[in-house]
Amino acid sequence: MHVASGRWLYGFLLALTTTILWGVLPIMLKEVLKAMDPYTVTWYRLLSAGLVLFCWLAAKRRLPSIRALSLRNRGLLLVAILGLAFNYVLYLMALDRLTPGTMQLIIQVAPIMLMLGSMLVFRERFGIGQVIGLAVLIPGFALFFNQRLMELLTQMSGYTLGILIAIASAFSWALYGLAQKQLLTIWSSVTVMMVIYLACALLLWPLASPLEVMQLSVLQRWLLLGCCLNTLVAYGAFAEALAHWEASRVSATVATTPLFTFSMVALGSMLWPGLIEPELLNSLAYLGALMVVGGSALIALAPSLIQNLRNRRLRRLSITPPPAP
Repeated sequence: MHVASGRWLYGFLLALTTTILWGVLPIMLKEVLKAMDPYTVTWYRLLSAGLVLFCWLAAKRRLPSIRALSLRNRGLLLVAILGLAFNYVLYLMALDRLTPGTMQLIIQVAPIMLMLGSMLVFRERFGIGQVIGLAVLIPGFALFFNQRLMELLTQMSGYTLGILIAIASAFSWALYGLAQKQLLTIWSSVTVMMVIYLACALLLWPLASPLEVMQLSVLQRWLLLGCCLNTLVAYGAFAEALAHWEASRVSATVATTPLFTFSMVALGSMLWPGLIEPELLNSLAYLGALMVVGGSALIALAPSLIQNLRNRRLRRLSITPPPAP
């Protein structure tokens, strides 16, 4: 079992780096999508990240052999490839219809779907802390959508379609996560990501239009480059954070990503009003966003918190002196 190094501050800073990068990512992608289709944007992101990891593993002489995989593991690899490809493309299709903050908040259901899938596939337990987290998260979504709840329930508008596509993107990511979880028993995380990134890029190649990059403005080209680097750096910081800090605390930190997105959209809309559109939300919607983030963080932290309470109780019992005879 992996044990964190104990350098919690370093791990926290790495997790915070991931959170900030993922928080700003949909804002950059939103601008790039004005001149480039989702397939091409995804192709550039995955190809660039995959090639960097390929060069890294080649230099270390640690390139994997697909032929060494069993038939079952090849099937899992296929599920992971399709899951991540659909996740990336559907994410951008939804983002094209939604605001960055709304998109980041809805994608919070992806870890919940992964947790429920792990219960079914890996027989993992669902504790009371996670039930409480869900009890906070679900009403939070209702409050967040309070301004457009009737539209979501009665109309198939562009906004409603965007929400449904975002949920499909989250579901695709959960399938990918379940398959990757098994693949990590035979390959390192870097190896798994390199193979999946390059395979996804190959899968999307017929649908991509690489020459669209010539139609981008100078700003959009820089933003596309930033999106490509974001894919690589954010994941690298996340993986490194897990080596130095408990996974539950890293996940809880990353769960605050929507708050960073909302904050950066608010700041960006004030600094560049013609470029970034503000989030038109009322106070109930912001309260709902806080509840969703809090519920998601609680779900991630619950197993660790409950285990710590149990350990303290056992230590307290072990030092209690026996009753006098």
